[in-house]
Amino acid sequence: MTAWAQSLIRISNYEVETLQKRLAEITARRASVEMRIAVLDAEAESEQDRARSDADAAMMLQAYLGGWKQRRSAAQAKVVEIEAEEAGARDALTGAFEELKKFEHVAETTRLNALIAAGKRETAAFDELGLRRRAG
Repeated sequence: MTAWAQSLIRISNYEVETLQKRLAEITARRASVEMRIAVLDAEAESEQDRARSDADAAMMLQAYLGGWKQRRSAAQAKVVEIEAEEAGARDALTGAFEELKKFEHVAETTRLNALIAAGKRETAAFDELGLRRRAG
């Protein structure tokens, strides 16, 4: 494999690895926000249960649920934002993989063409040697 092909493949591999790390980070952030939503839901359920048995808690439940809805809505908006970022990162990673495969294909084709050319040169040299022996 030629030096230029190795360099292109190495650069492409680095880009793929960088994008994989970025995608993993984005996925972890999405999971964290989704976990926050689950915790908010569990807390709201707990407050509703407490309000059934505690009159003071029942009086403050509507205010609590209003704040809960705002926090949950903000978290859901963050999930939508992160999902869009994640889709973009997946597209970029797919593109980087495609570029890497193209470079690998070109390098392999170049290598095979060099082998074919070497084989043709060797065959031509043997043919010439045979002709010289026959003539000489």
